[in-house]
Amino acid sequence: MGVDNVTAATRNIVVVSGGLGVPSTSRMLGDQIAEAAKDSIESLGGRARVEVIELREYAGEIASNMVSRYASPRLQEVIDQVADADALVAVSPVFTASVSGLFKSFLDVLDPKGFEGVPVIVAATGGSARHSMVIDYVMRPIFSYLKSDIMPTGVFAGPDDWGVAEGSGNDGGALTARAQRAGRELALALAAGASLPAPASADGGGPGAPGTAAPGGAGVVVPRTSGAEFGIVGDDEDLSADLTSRSIAPSRKDLRAEREAADMTSMPFEDLLASINGNRT
Repeated sequence: MGVDNVTAATRNIVVVSGGLGVPSTSRMLGDQIAEAAKDSIESLGGRARVEVIELREYAGEIASNMVSRYASPRLQEVIDQVADADALVAVSPVFTASVSGLFKSFLDVLDPKGFEGVPVIVAATGGSARHSMVIDYVMRPIFSYLKSDIMPTGVFAGPDDWGVAEGSGNDGGALTARAQRAGRELALALAAGASLPAPASADGGGPGAPGTAAPGGAGVVVPRTSGAEFGIVGDDEDLSADLTSRSIAPSRKDLRAEREAADMTSMPFEDLLASINGNRT
């Protein structure tokens, strides 16, 4: 049984690709994951759109922003695009046992508070399966620091995963399965944060029961946690129960409005020091 009206509004999934090549395997992987997430959201009765940011197109402006602290109008549009995203698919190639410098530099020009509670799928591409550790030892710590809601499944793609090697016997099915699983996790995370009318329950519901309003969250409902209800069976039952029982984070727009209302800004250390010295003179 599906879930009706999982999201009242169209969910905006933004892919941030740190790939440098043309064509870029990072972009290809991001597209595959985002489409899987979009399909999962639509299978739950919601709507979604996918936007892609290829950072190589903004490399010069990102570098300039790092030293000038000024975002060009073109770069500011991209920054706003990420700030307004309901979910992110973050993909980077592996360089020197880490993410690409371009990918990290872009994260550094963004408001770190803007990532709080945002569902994120982390993914990477590399020359061999050994590089897959970057997801757990580099990307997860970054987004954990930013207080993002990181999906349990990270997706890594090496040369063999694309099924292009002649006689390899690999048709890309394993990569597709991982992308689909990550996409389902993202769809369920967004569903768990949706503002929905409480569905009728067989036992009439009760405080804290699935399908009832979460404590302290007016109008926010924790969806039922039956895997079958989300079209998930077998081992993925645990995935459904885990994701739909999480605490509900405020929406992206609510978080942004709170920050703007409180006029909270982060002052770079150099400016703060100059301000202190100026007050002493």
